[in-house]
Amino acid sequence: MCGVAGILNLDRAPVSPVALRRMTDAIAHRGPDGDGTWVEEGVGFGHRRLAIIDLSPAGHQPMMSGDGRYVMTYNGEVYNFQELRVELEARGHQFRSRSDTEVVLNAYAEWGPAAVSRLNGMFALAIWDRRERALFLARDRYGVKPLYVWRDGSTLLFASEVKAFRQHPAFRAGVDAGALLDYFTFQNVFGGGTLFDRVRILQPGHTMLVRPDGSETVERYWDFDFREPSETRSLEEYEEELHRLFVQAVRRQLVADVPVGAFLSGGMDSGAITAVASREIPHLVSVTGGFDLSSASGLELGFDERRRAEALSYQFQTEHYEVVLKAGDLERCLPSLVWHLEDLRVGQSYPNFYVSRLASKFVKVMLAGTGGDELFAGYPWRYYRTVASTDFDDYVRNYYVFWQRLVNNKTIHRLFQPEVWDAVRDRLTIDSFRAVLEGHKVAAPHGPEDYVNNSLYFECRTFLHGLLVVEDRLSMAHGLETRVPFLDNDLVDFAMRLPIRSKLRDLEQVIRFDENTPGAKPALYGDKTNDGKIILRRMLGRFLPEDYVNGTKQGFSGPDGSWFRGDSLAYVSRTLLEEDAALYRFLRPDTVRELVSEHLEGKVNRRLLIWSLLCFEWWCRIFLDGQAPGGAGR
Repeated sequence: MCGVAGILNLDRAPVSPVALRRMTDAIAHRGPDGDGTWVEEGVGFGHRRLAIIDLSPAGHQPMMSGDGRYVMTYNGEVYNFQELRVELEARGHQFRSRSDTEVVLNAYAEWGPAAVSRLNGMFALAIWDRRERALFLARDRYGVKPLYVWRDGSTLLFASEVKAFRQHPAFRAGVDAGALLDYFTFQNVFGGGTLFDRVRILQPGHTMLVRPDGSETVERYWDFDFREPSETRSLEEYEEELHRLFVQAVRRQLVADVPVGAFLSGGMDSGAITAVASREIPHLVSVTGGFDLSSASGLELGFDERRRAEALSYQFQTEHYEVVLKAGDLERCLPSLVWHLEDLRVGQSYPNFYVSRLASKFVKVMLAGTGGDELFAGYPWRYYRTVASTDFDDYVRNYYVFWQRLVNNKTIHRLFQPEVWDAVRDRLTIDSFRAVLEGHKVAAPHGPEDYVNNSLYFECRTFLHGLLVVEDRLSMAHGLETRVPFLDNDLVDFAMRLPIRSKLRDLEQVIRFDENTPGAKPALYGDKTNDGKIILRRMLGRFLPEDYVNGTKQGFSGPDGSWFRGDSLAYVSRTLLEEDAALYRFLRPDTVRELVSEHLEGKVNRRLLIWSLLCFEWWCRIFLDGQAPGGAGR
């Protein structure tokens, strides 16, 4: 696990070693164990190393193939590298190290771009073909590892994080108005855009080839494909196969030459991962986060899951650590968090920042339960509202209304300053929403199962990707690698072919539910918030007590709805409501104050919007105005 950076001058102008070194140093937190650069005519690669497999100098990067043709800088872990190595050795390839890096490089030398389809793991990589003078970029199937690209004329930059680009003299930070519209609608950016003008993120499951003449080809080599199986099996058969694949996935991702631990919440996904991992690693390190609820109220009084995590820690005999967060912790960490996050995405993620910081004091690798909800339908209130749709257009409209997480269409035009709105007034966010769904092969659903499969596809392409971007940043901020066993290739392929009725109950039930209030009970669906992930719950019952398996869905979130109206009120007011706030260059003060006041007065729960406004304010200060991030670091 590492950080990568690079410069390609298509006019063959010399690459500045100083600029390349500065780009690499800007992401030093991703790889505190070593660094390297490689430069020749018109091209330069940089690397920061977080040594996980083969800690020796033989794993140093950038790495050159044995015949000298290819040079690679690589970030990731490929869990089937040992099997691939055996196959490559049979084809005559020789190895100098025990690293997965060298296996990936030789796989490309053997199979070319098709090699990425053989990799089971997480990765972002760049390979320079010295003979053809072509640059090849690739990102893993699901987008666990990030890769950004910026281009101006003959200069192309790539890196694991955008902050590396700021060290190149040609780069100027600006705001992409279209991405800003997406962000304040969906709390996410769809497609390959980012808030940074002309900075794109290579999408998951994609490769990019840049030829000597400057032409680019971006291709998708893999995509999610949820669909009903042509022949169904019994739940017992599905459960047995799911058990085999789940245990295999966790065991695969334990490979490391450094200590491995697990994030342990009170939920079943992380609990089951911990159960399997603890069988392989005695006294496995586990880490959880909790919240001081002395000033919380209402539903947020149930947000602290430390007691449930402690019970699982006792059952699996883990070496357990906890961090307890208070209202002021958001204020203390936010500048540093936004500097690390930079590509603002979904969620209210400062608890993850603190939990990752704690974990990094004990291990270099942590397992996380990300992906279980998206693959196995863990958010039933999102899907049920769409299954009564009359046709695809009706389905898109129903689902789109739900995903306006921050500001809806009735208000969004009043949020932006006139010049910003003029730049985006002809851009309809429902069109970008629909474009994601139309990428799925079941674009014209015929029944509730197809509607839900489309929804799962959408959420894996957008919401899950946003979660992964955030998870990467907030763990790598502390030199910590996070692995996600649910996103094992074999397990994902199996999950996509499960019948929907093995995942969800009562498909025909339509509900209305405000996701912005985590833990709330759906008004028209009684207390049945555990109706998702049926088959997964059955299988995980082999590892966990019944009350964990049948528990209701609970996200990892602090009681910020209460804190924003109480302990954090002064911070919210002086950060967002003062006349000189940086975000008012783009947003209208009267609308921001109106929306924030509705939360402070208890009229509407706008905790996600307030969080997003706070992040955008610090984003403007740090990336546009050059303010030092400060805040809670390591």
